[in-house]
Amino acid sequence: MNILLVGSGGREHALAWKIAQSPRLTRLVAAPGNPGMAKLCETRAVGATDVAGLMALAREIAADLVVIGPEVSVAAGLADAAAEAGVACFGPTAAAGQLESSKAFTKAFCDRYGLPTGAYRVCETVEEARAALDEFAAPFVVKADGLAAGKGVVVAATREEAEAAVEDALGGRFGAAGARVVIEEFLDGEIGSLFALCDGETSMLFGWAQDHKRAFDGDQGPNTGGMGVYSPAPVFTPELVEQVRTRLVEPAFAGIAADGAPYRGVLFVELMATKDGPKLVEFNTRFGDPECQALMLRLDSDLAPYLMACATGRLSELPQPKWRDEAAICVVVAAKGYPGEPKPGGAIRGAEDDLGEDVVVFQAGTRRDADGTLRAAGGRVLNVCARGATLEAAREKAYGAIGKIDFADGFCRTDIGWRALARGPK
Repeated sequence: MNILLVGSGGREHALAWKIAQSPRLTRLVAAPGNPGMAKLCETRAVGATDVAGLMALAREIAADLVVIGPEVSVAAGLADAAAEAGVACFGPTAAAGQLESSKAFTKAFCDRYGLPTGAYRVCETVEEARAALDEFAAPFVVKADGLAAGKGVVVAATREEAEAAVEDALGGRFGAAGARVVIEEFLDGEIGSLFALCDGETSMLFGWAQDHKRAFDGDQGPNTGGMGVYSPAPVFTPELVEQVRTRLVEPAFAGIAADGAPYRGVLFVELMATKDGPKLVEFNTRFGDPECQALMLRLDSDLAPYLMACATGRLSELPQPKWRDEAAICVVVAAKGYPGEPKPGGAIRGAEDDLGEDVVVFQAGTRRDADGTLRAAGGRVLNVCARGATLEAAREKAYGAIGKIDFADGFCRTDIGWRALARGPK
């Protein structure tokens, strides 16, 4: 099987790491890839939104399957182009991808199909947003409508902070993604990430995890794309999983198909477990980052057949995936300044060494100098992941590995997994 994997972050490095283990694999090419992925497969300097260039590359390598990593490729219509060319693609069409690319679309979608979510208002001007804020109590949730790399959400403790967030978004901070804002009800509960595969008709749950969105220890600081994650997460009781499946996953797949855009790929359901049951925070139309990294460490099945089955309508032929009876954790090491203006170019040493049993470092925002020096080239730079018999054991391995990496311009949270550990030994 020849596979073209699109993307260059930690999520795509984790996917490449898992796909490369498949006995069905003949050739794996990543575009554009990163220095870590280059040690696993071929990489080509074709951007994730260069649809014409990616399809030309798919033809060149006689790709049996295109695997979409990032949401920008979904929004750019890569799956649509692949379908037109007759190439199997793991990833939804741009129409189905609106479940992530427009929060206003998703809120209206929830209204149409009865998916539980928080109250909201969509606003295009500062005046509309100020009026909408009158309908909500603090804390206020302000979201840029479009794709903002996980940084378009502000949970404001005060009215003043909320108005500043509105002015920031509508004032152009996120470009076209902030042309509208969604003001939402704050949902009280425990957050979780659940994943489901779909081939257009058949769906299958595909793991769950718990992310840490805030930049600093104690869930302080601004929202980020995610500073660390662990799987499995105790919040996902069998009862909650079943509720998410019946109230969110299946209605979403049925609804988007009824809208004329059958879903093929993975749906990431970010939810809040409230006293009234799960409520949707948002949908994402790709694997989570950094959730994917932890899931790939726990997945005991060959990933490639599931990707191909989603793309070709044959998911019903596969068994439920097998998961290791172990915990996995991913700690994000970011460049200082993230999620604002991350400091670029910091030298990284030791990240590619053997850092211990069941420890894997996935590269996210890196580049390599001509002399071989690895350097920071993004906000979230490294994903230090580990597997262990318990979450405590996995966590100890991950933080032990971080202590062996020399990255003076980096920082990480030191409390990843705190919610699960606060519940007692696992």
